Amino acid sequence: MNFKNLAMWAVIVFLTIGLYNMFKNPQQNLGKKNSIIFSEFLSEVDNGRVVRVEIQGNNIKGVFSDGNIFTTYSPNDPNLIEKLSNKGVSISAAPIEEKMPSLLGVLLSWFPMLLLIAVWIFFMRQMQGGKGGAMGFGRSKAKMMNELKGKVTFNDVAGVEEAKEEVEEVVEFLRDPRKFSRLGGKIPRGCLLVGPPGTGKTLLARAIAGEAGVPFFTISGSDFVEMFVGVGASRVRDMFEQGKKHSPCIIFIDEIDAVGRSRGAGLGGGNDEREQTLNQLLVEMDGFDTNEGVIIIAATNRPDVLDPALLRPGRFDRQVVVSLPDIIGREKILKVHAKKISMAPDVNLRTVARGTPGFSGADLANLVNEAALLAARKNKRIVTFNEFEEAKDKVMMGAERRSMVMTEEEKRLTAYHEAGHAIVTLNEKAAYPIHKATIIPRGRALGMVMQLPERDELSQTREQLHAQMAIAMGGRVAEEIIFGDDKVTTGASSDIEQATKRARAMVMRAGLSKELGPVAYGENEEEVFLGRSVARQQNMSEETARKVDIEIRKFVDKGYERAKKVLNEKIEDLHKLAKALLTYETLTGTEIEDLINKNVYPTNKEELRSKEEDSGSALGSIGLKPKIVH
Repeated sequence: MNFKNLAMWAVIVFLTIGLYNMFKNPQQNLGKKNSIIFSEFLSEVDNGRVVRVEIQGNNIKGVFSDGNIFTTYSPNDPNLIEKLSNKGVSISAAPIEEKMPSLLGVLLSWFPMLLLIAVWIFFMRQMQGGKGGAMGFGRSKAKMMNELKGKVTFNDVAGVEEAKEEVEEVVEFLRDPRKFSRLGGKIPRGCLLVGPPGTGKTLLARAIAGEAGVPFFTISGSDFVEMFVGVGASRVRDMFEQGKKHSPCIIFIDEIDAVGRSRGAGLGGGNDEREQTLNQLLVEMDGFDTNEGVIIIAATNRPDVLDPALLRPGRFDRQVVVSLPDIIGREKILKVHAKKISMAPDVNLRTVARGTPGFSGADLANLVNEAALLAARKNKRIVTFNEFEEAKDKVMMGAERRSMVMTEEEKRLTAYHEAGHAIVTLNEKAAYPIHKATIIPRGRALGMVMQLPERDELSQTREQLHAQMAIAMGGRVAEEIIFGDDKVTTGASSDIEQATKRARAMVMRAGLSKELGPVAYGENEEEVFLGRSVARQQNMSEETARKVDIEIRKFVDKGYERAKKVLNEKIEDLHKLAKALLTYETLTGTEIEDLINKNVYPTNKEELRSKEEDSGSALGSIGLKPKIVH
């Protein structure tokens, strides 16, 4: 019950009490109007006008000879009865009524206490958000999933085949445990789903719930910890009690890193609420009391911070890695999401999947949604391949900002900058093919050249890395060659930053420097986690640090010189491509190759879309998945 309902009921109760007291004794209210003083009463008795009286203690109620009723209050007069008898007045007497306090009086006297109790209950419910009344904050918040509402099966999960096989075995064990127990196999205690955000860990857990046909409880890791000490541990105990009552069952804990972080971080002294909750979880999963038939499935994208005791076999027997999908997985995911939209026959999802390397399941779902929104904005009945291409560009590169006012000089400089990137890309054998080049401002960039790998690559060679640095330097070099050193702009700042980061990683992590050799120097480059790396010392001397800086500078300079050499040799191609970008604003990779190699200009080019057709993206730009050079 919320505060508004409570206030309404209080008003109703007080109105009822007031009406009850008003209509309880109307004669009494009437009698107050006919009250007379005692001396007047004595005079009326002496005159013989009083016919009948009723004496109740000191209160006298009587009737005059004309029929009017009166009341009065008498002092303790011993001669009153005698006077009334002498005058022939009819006398009746009644005992004094012990007046009970009215309901209103009781409520008024108890009102402050009742108000305090009501306020306390209200705040307890607000702080705990809880079920079970004000004292129910030790109860588990795990919710049993309804199988009928929004049911998800393994058919709805695509792109994570290996992970799906692992959890399918758990489901099969729940359905037919004897198949495994005949051979001495025991039901797994726990299953930990690990993977980057958006890969489908929670969706996989929901599919387990839909397939298993057993009770499925779901809870977030943050739901355990509240403001009171011991509440989290109490909730863990209650959750396992519920699980035992409904066994065999599955308990899904999402974002378990909220409660399962490593202990001994130097904060709280081992008595803080989160550590107590983790200790209770460890005991329940593998303690003296067996929890047969209760399977824990947890999900996290931060397995590195979890406590080692939580990860050992017997607690989490299986650690399932839900990785980013490959091209086949991406195609399957797109097919799942494409069922929800009206798609044109010309859409080749294989092509879309090939053009989205590094995309997670959530990214692909957003891509399909963006395509549907673009088609709806154009008042189309079906989603065509053009909408998918536009959505892909919007997601990868950001929304077009055609409203941005650029001078002709700025456009010319941007065109030569992007042409520099493109020409170096075409002349580097190890570079990825160009997907698109544009001088239309997108996201936070004034223009960009986007490269897409032909296939999913798991690693990169030294040659590829050097080629990428040369490409990054191509924009700055083109500005220097065409406009001179004094006209160089800050537009290449992001390119320089990317090149420097790549060179630093090559030297300090990948061991690709011949001078320093295959030694890792970058252990402390990651964020500090208390209790692990705060006590570590930097294992690199000043001399080595100086050598590292020299090597990084050498790698960047090498990329700069390679870009300078290519652009000086291909200066005509640079002018040609820059003029084409100024004319067409956007060119595809095929159009650029035809222009440079065959001198064929784009024909029947689509008209540029109006400003009104493109507004903000739901995702903006995501991480560096394709290679984008600004």
